[in-house]
Amino acid sequence: MKRYDFTVPENARGTRLFACAYRMLPQVPAYALRHAFQKRDVKVDGRRVDLSAMAQPGTEVCIYTDEAREKTVPVVYQDENVLVVVKPAGISCEPDRRGGRTLPQLLQEQLGSAAGDALLCHRLDNPTEGLLLLARTPDVQKAAQDAFRRGEVRKEYECLVRGTPSPRHAVLEDWLVKDALHARVRVLARAAAGAKRIVTEYDVLEPGDCARLRVRLHTGRTHQIRAHMAFIGHPLLGDDQYGDRDFNRAMKARRLMLCAVSLTLQTTGPLACLSGRTFTVAPSF
Repeated sequence: MKRYDFTVPENARGTRLFACAYRMLPQVPAYALRHAFQKRDVKVDGRRVDLSAMAQPGTEVCIYTDEAREKTVPVVYQDENVLVVVKPAGISCEPDRRGGRTLPQLLQEQLGSAAGDALLCHRLDNPTEGLLLLARTPDVQKAAQDAFRRGEVRKEYECLVRGTPSPRHAVLEDWLVKDALHARVRVLARAAAGAKRIVTEYDVLEPGDCARLRVRLHTGRTHQIRAHMAFIGHPLLGDDQYGDRDFNRAMKARRLMLCAVSLTLQTTGPLACLSGRTFTVAPSF
C-alpha cells in the first residue's frame, strides 16, 4: 500500500472529494484513486469515506492505494541547458488556487538533481497536453523567454472542434480581453479598451462533425485557441468553459482535446545547439 496526504483547498467546496483528489494528486492513476474510494481506503480527518463524499475545505485527507505505477512526465530531450517534456493533461505548470502538484515539482521528484532547476520557459493550461520547454538554470530560462518574445520559437497544436470550419485554412485576426477576476477571456471583432490583438492560423486536417485541426499561434494570449475557435463557432471538444457542454456530453468528451504537438527553435545563445530543430509528439486523442 502507498499513502498520499493533502489538505482540501478552499475553492474545492461543493465538489466531489474524488474529483478534488484527482486534481491534488495528478501523479496517481485515476483507476487507483477510484479503487481506494471503493474500498473505503480514504480517510477525512480520520473518518473513512467512499465515492459519495464531498470535499470540505480545510479537512485533512489520507488515501491508501494499492501499489500502482505513478504517472510520469515523458522526457523528449535533455541536455545541460534544457528539458523538453510532454506535459500530461490535468497537471498545472504553476501553483494555482485549485491546488495540486505542479509540473516542475513532478519533474524534481521524477528526475532528482538531473532536472536542474526545472524552470518554465512558457506555459500550457492545466487541461492542455503537449510539448513544454524547461530550463535548468535561470540564465537559460531568461534566454529562452527572450526567444519566445522575439518569435524565435514556433508552436503548433492539434485539436478537435465541433463541426468543420470554412474555409479549410484561415488566419484569424481579432482582439482579446482578459477577465482576471473570473479567470476567462473574451474575443472581440475590433479593438477596444484593454483588448490585445490575437492572430490564430488553422488548417483542417480531417473534416467531420468533430474536425481535427492543426493550429499555429502567431500571438500567445491566455486561452487564445479555445476562445478564438469558440468565437468563430467551432469550440474545442471537451471545453465546457468556452464551448458546448451538451455537445461534449453527447460525444463523451470528459477533457479538453488540445495538444501542443510541435516546437521549433530558431535562435542563438545558450539554445544555439537546438536552432533549426523541431520536436514533435502525437496527441493522445
